[in-house]
Amino acid sequence: MLLKYVIRDTNFKKNKVKETKYIFVTGGVTSSLGKGIIAASLGKLLQARGFKVTNQKLDPYINVDPGTLNPYEHGECYVTVDGHEADLDLGHYERFLGVETHKANNVTTGRIYQNVINKERRGDFLGKTVQIIPHITDEIKRNIKLLGSKGEFDFVITEIGGTVGDIESLPYIESVRQLRWELGKNCLIIHLTYVPYLAAAKELKTKPTQHSVKALQEQGVQADVLVLRTEHNIPVEMRKKVALFCNVEPSAVLQSIDVPTIYRVPMNMQAEKLDEVVLTKMGFDLTQTPEADMAKWVEFVEKLENAKEEVRIAIVGKYVQLPDAYKSIIESLIHASAYNNKKLKLELILSDKLSEENVEKKLKHIDGIVVAPGFGQRGMEGKFAALKYARQNNLPALGICMGMQSMSIEFARNVLGYADANSTEIDSSTTHNVVDIMEEQKNILDLGGSMRLGAYQCKLKKGSKVYDIYKKENISERHRHRYEFNNAYKDEFEKAGMSCSGMNEQSNLVEIIELTSHKWYVGVQFHPEYSSTVVNPHPLFISFIKAAIDK
Repeated sequence: MLLKYVIRDTNFKKNKVKETKYIFVTGGVTSSLGKGIIAASLGKLLQARGFKVTNQKLDPYINVDPGTLNPYEHGECYVTVDGHEADLDLGHYERFLGVETHKANNVTTGRIYQNVINKERRGDFLGKTVQIIPHITDEIKRNIKLLGSKGEFDFVITEIGGTVGDIESLPYIESVRQLRWELGKNCLIIHLTYVPYLAAAKELKTKPTQHSVKALQEQGVQADVLVLRTEHNIPVEMRKKVALFCNVEPSAVLQSIDVPTIYRVPMNMQAEKLDEVVLTKMGFDLTQTPEADMAKWVEFVEKLENAKEEVRIAIVGKYVQLPDAYKSIIESLIHASAYNNKKLKLELILSDKLSEENVEKKLKHIDGIVVAPGFGQRGMEGKFAALKYARQNNLPALGICMGMQSMSIEFARNVLGYADANSTEIDSSTTHNVVDIMEEQKNILDLGGSMRLGAYQCKLKKGSKVYDIYKKENISERHRHRYEFNNAYKDEFEKAGMSCSGMNEQSNLVEIIELTSHKWYVGVQFHPEYSSTVVNPHPLFISFIKAAIDK
């Protein structure tokens, strides 16, 4: 099927909607269908038409936030600029739309119940019996409408985690049912389902979709738009059948076919006219609405898909068995590789299995390494082995968070000669606490919790590599950590060639280190991967990949 995309330079005025519109994305049949990608894709298409859009995720688990979850449970813990630990789908939202998210963009069942119970303890309900309806559903609705209450956004697109029929998501579906009647035409529901292909019968089957829509209807919610995930093209007649059995207009039954990269999904959904169907159903006159300007997006996807030569990058970490644990890092490397006209050849190396004996065999064919974040002792020695190899062999290396701390410890051990150098997180009895919780920091941390979370300022040293990369002196980056580089070792490090090239002036904490004699050896205490987007890839990753290519 030939797909056509609207590519134009439009100078239209930003559309302004009188009342915020709310779109809900639910999922059926199975999990992991890509509700977040569909929600982000729709957001991108509406944004490309000039609307102001934000995405929200409702997670049905009882954790207050994913901050304490093992990465193997839900993948990476994403951090917003205001310091909220959030679901990784918020990373997709930011990468697609280039709009910062905040605490209000991610809500969990745990937080909903915590808020309601706190209100009950304060006596806010005046002795009433506190129930799922109306108290829990009212709190859910309040959190959904919070984003649209200030008039900053034309559209709030809310993804409801889980699968229709799950007991955990029932209060969310009930809240959507209520909002449907409260908001009228300012509310629209998209249901994402799966159409399996039975290889033995050589047929696509729509029955699971029919049952999923029926389950949604039994909870009082009628979908306006159906998006059918599939490995094969769904013919028009089959779409009409789905429309007939699911009470949806034929034009509102769309397919989302498997693609090699998630970044093609917005283009495919534009070809399916998802944005047109949504706008029409919400009362917009398409003749008065600018077409989507996807020029920069299409340019990126073409670079990504047309790149032939590979750049070989290894991520060394303790959670590599689940790539989603490093989702933002991987996507940032994809962005940077595409903009350098290269195809990313990624290797995930379990740091537990890396040692001085096998490190050369594992890394000799690699163009650059990223030493990944991760709390705790497991896998640390493998990270040290990888960094020593990279340092001694002029192999481009980027250390992120614990990766930067690992760089500090390896340098102290093998260059400064402090054999027992360590972080007090790993060894509280070390005599050379290169990484520690600073005394002057402890009082600050006690006020704001146990970690530095969210965006902090950093001043770059003029003439340093990172200054040349960022091309400015003051930057802001997101953090998620407890321990810091110990300033007592700063002078020794710099005399030995490890420059502390980025500092937080307010707290006098080291944010960036770089080896001046090395081609590209940079450690950052923050998480640059959280700020890399499709249209604006992060300069650190761009420079790192360029150095790896030039190796």
